[in-house]
Amino acid sequence: GVTRLLLTRIPFFKEIIVSSFACDSCSWSNTEIQSAGRIQEQGVRYTLAVTSRQDMNREVVKTDCATARIPELDFEIPAFTQKGVLTTIEGIIDRAVAGLEQDQPVRRATDEEVASKIDEFIGKLKQLKEVRSSFTFIIDDPSGNSFVENPHAPRKDDALAVTHYRRTPQQAALLGLELDEKPADPAEDLRNEVLQFNTNCPECNAPANTNMKLVQIPHFKEVIIMATNCDSCGHRTNEVKSGGAIEPQGTRITLRITDPSDMTRDILKSETCSVEIPELEFELGMGVLGGKFTTLEGLLKDIADLVERNPFTLGDSSRPSKTEKLREFVGKLHEIVEGKTKAHFIMDDPAGNSYLQNVYAPEEDPELKVERYERTFEQNEDLGLNDMKTEGYESEGASGR
Repeated sequence: GVTRLLLTRIPFFKEIIVSSFACDSCSWSNTEIQSAGRIQEQGVRYTLAVTSRQDMNREVVKTDCATARIPELDFEIPAFTQKGVLTTIEGIIDRAVAGLEQDQPVRRATDEEVASKIDEFIGKLKQLKEVRSSFTFIIDDPSGNSFVENPHAPRKDDALAVTHYRRTPQQAALLGLELDEKPADPAEDLRNEVLQFNTNCPECNAPANTNMKLVQIPHFKEVIIMATNCDSCGHRTNEVKSGGAIEPQGTRITLRITDPSDMTRDILKSETCSVEIPELEFELGMGVLGGKFTTLEGLLKDIADLVERNPFTLGDSSRPSKTEKLREFVGKLHEIVEGKTKAHFIMDDPAGNSYLQNVYAPEEDPELKVERYERTFEQNEDLGLNDMKTEGYESEGASGR
């Protein structure tokens, strides 16, 4: 015989391969379909309320791993019992009737009672084709490659419900898929999710939303980025907080700025970090500008904006000499940003939660120096560590009572 293959596309669905076999000797013929694509990410279930003869003519793609059901008759065609087929709903019922009638002569000779019950059921299937009463037709395909035609496409069909679902491990095993799924990690879910909570705008006190996201910084640790946007006054702010604990030692990071490309380094400045530029005799104290996750250029520009917005340099309260000094400072800061002047940029964080990108990672950066040091009593006092007791406090509390 001869087998013919045709690659065709079903509108509003996907490509399929139709194969047709015909034998000239015995006139036997057979037609089946295969999906031309891969197994989909999710399974699909089509539920159709058949109410008219027109519904019987809807095209159906039923793959070999799909299950067809008619709940009103408690009738089911299990998966992998038939080859894939491109047909109509009436065609699926005709095929089921032909399959049941095939062995009826043998059944009548061996078990007449069973044969009569099957004849009765075949009669019910044939009555469905007349659609004297409505019934439900369900195609459930864990591979996601089956299809029931929507004659109203692209508009919605009220009689047809399409449901996508996650495959069970048993369904995935039947499809030959490898299961490498691990139990969901709550921390991983938090990394992939943007949390939102209600707050008030710090400028106009109107209700606003704050978005919060957990981010992993390569070669460092996790941080929490918080951003607030006020729809009333347009005020926008963002802040970065450490996602971990205070480190056992403080961190002092020194970068020698020698090239304009240094301005693109990522930088995380925590709330407890101070910044120093010795060449400009400049020091930014702990808590100023809050926590920030930006680039070196972005942080230096924020420092310049902070200096330029100083109220003592504006209006009648400004003194020419002081204003000139601040302008000179801002000019030198811009020269560093533009790469015209070399300088040292120092970050000192007693909590150890600040970071400056090493562009040579995991190798050492010749221009970057990271030092760990023991905190002083005063630094521990500023961080609230001197009065913090994490061990043995239960026994002390009991003896106090």
